[in-house]
This record gives sequence, structure tokens and C-alpha cells, in this order.
Amino acid sequence: MNFGSALRRRSRRPLRVVLPAVVVAAGLALTACGSGGKSSGGGNTLFVTSTAGIDTVPKADRRPVNDISGKTLDGKNLTVASLKGKVVVLNVWGSWCPPCREEAPYFAKVAKDTRAKGVAFVGINTRDANKDLAVAFEKNYGIDYPSLYDPAGNVILNGFPKGSLNPQAIPSTIVLDRSGKIAARSLMAIDEAKLRKMITPLIAEK
Repeated sequence: MNFGSALRRRSRRPLRVVLPAVVVAAGLALTACGSGGKSSGGGNTLFVTSTAGIDTVPKADRRPVNDISGKTLDGKNLTVASLKGKVVVLNVWGSWCPPCREEAPYFAKVAKDTRAKGVAFVGINTRDANKDLAVAFEKNYGIDYPSLYDPAGNVILNGFPKGSLNPQAIPSTIVLDRSGKIAARSLMAIDEAKLRKMITPLIAEK
């Protein structure tokens, strides 16, 4: 089967998913395949929303993520805590999601460009019951950084503290500073310029 062709065929119509009841009950309003709209953190998140739709947190008010770990798409163990000391870009995506396909080439490019500057990218693949489609997605877009395989959304649900800037849409992008604390978030597909806007200030932080 040509998975690249399958991905392109599936992109011709919008797809939505029904989230597990446990996710809904926990209050994680995760919107499937959102491509825009106004972002909202809810609660006492102490963030500032920019006109570009990127939420940021002042350094003094940032909160660390919970344990974000598991098996990657290629079966390896990965713990985000092991990346402390680097700026970490967490991207929530699914192979079935058209906006995820739109932003994927930008993520592949920026990940390569910023690696030497101490930036690590980690994908969180969700709602893909067929892992082969997710693997094909990464190959098709030249993504060479690891992605945690999270088909049921458990990593997303448990990895972010309540009231923090958490993922609430697919795609979502969360950026951690070098201390492993949540510094920025986008709840929509973003281009190269917006992605760099989220990362560059954190690279320069001491």
C-alpha cells in the first residue's frame, strides 16, 4: 500500500474525531483538526496572548510540565524530562489532520535549522489507530525527530498541569524553556515565521 497516496486521498475531505469520554470528563476541550481561531487558556494561566495567536508566559510565572513519556512511533522509549537544558518544541498532530499536513514541512525545516542551537522537537501523535499511517506521514514530510505514539490521548491528558497552557486542539504546539517549563503555545497550524517567533526568544534566554 502506498501510504503517501493514502494520506493525500484522505486529505480531500475534513475529518473529525470523537474524543474518549475520559478526556472530555477531565475538561480537556481538545478540538479535532483546528486550523485557526482565537486561543484561550482558561483558568489562572498567567499568559499573554499576542496578536499572532501565540500565548506566552513571563519567565517568572512559568510552570513545569508533568511527566511526558512513552513509546515513540519507532518503538523507542522517550522522556521529555531527559531533554532539560534544551528548548523543547512539542507538536500534537495526527496523520488524518489536514492542518497538520500544512504545517509539517515548516516543522521539519525549523527542527533541522535549530538543532545546533539547543532546540529539540518532539511530536505527540494522537488519534491514529493505524500506526503505519503516522509513520508514513513522517516519512512523507521529512520529519526526522521522534514522535510519542499517543492514540488514546493519555499523554496529552496527563502531561500538562491543570490551569497551564495545555493542548486544546489538533494541531497544538507547546514550547518549553530550558528548565522544562511551559513558555509558549499555539492552538492552530502555524507557518515557519510563527514557529520561529515562538522559539527564538527562548534560545536567547539565559
